[in-house]
Amino acid sequence: MRQDDSADKADSSMASLQGQLLVASPNIGDERFEKTVILMCHHDPESAMGLVINRPATSLNLGDLYEKLDIGAPRFCAGDPVNIGGPVDGNRGFVLHSQDHMLPESMPITHEIGLTASIDILRDITEGVGPTQSIVSLGCAGWSAGQLDQEMAEHVWLNLPASAELVFDHDRGTLWQHSFTALGIDPGFFAGGAGRA
Repeated sequence: MRQDDSADKADSSMASLQGQLLVASPNIGDERFEKTVILMCHHDPESAMGLVINRPATSLNLGDLYEKLDIGAPRFCAGDPVNIGGPVDGNRGFVLHSQDHMLPESMPITHEIGLTASIDILRDITEGVGPTQSIVSLGCAGWSAGQLDQEMAEHVWLNLPASAELVFDHDRGTLWQHSFTALGIDPGFFAGGAGRA
């Protein structure tokens, strides 16, 4: 009986996906996440949170954002795009960045990538003293207890380890397709959740 109990526990909680990229299946069925790649920033049995990294805002750059936040015109990076990190907390800002510039409130996501959600890092970026690589996002993706584990079991998402090269250097317009290539899967033949009872 004890062996059965431990097997049930192993089935009910998967390993943390923090530091992984979630790649939307072609049949995700939710246009908010169609062809998205999400960097998972937090995942435990109670909740999960990540940032879409391949969805730039169509009409908002850092210069516009700094103007809205009333933190002055940026000296650097004004033309850089602002990213739409997900449908939750759309007015809240998050900065994924290289770990060469960590603030006291910064959180390591992988050994290369950090996350900071303070206005101080925006000031540092605009002054040219911030991290060498960054993605400024508004909003995030969030899951309640067990929700992401269920979606993974239903093949809504595929996952692969995040790297600074994939997150910061790769062309975000082709990142979804490239992620499938890295996984060795042709999305045209992906049968994700087909045939579920």
